[in-house]
Amino acid sequence: MDEITLDDIIEVLEDVREDIDYEQEKKLIDDGILDSFDILSIISALNEEFDITIPAKDIVPENFNSAEAMLAMVQRLVEED
Repeated sequence: MDEITLDDIIEVLEDVREDIDYEQEKKLIDDGILDSFDILSIISALNEEFDITIPAKDIVPENFNSAEAMLAMVQRLVEED
């Protein structure tokens, strides 16, 4: 797979919730912008789009507070695979 970019992540996120400015928001979880259903939808979408499995240990606020954090997590999981 080609290198995953921030734009790739934002595209997936916008499929889940298009009403959020993912480039600006850095506290998606801390500020309550995303709820638990959004997170489950994002996990499912990222798993499917990038052919990864996000383990339970990675489902923590730090990994979902920003598009950049999700990008870093996805890149790490793709490399570990």
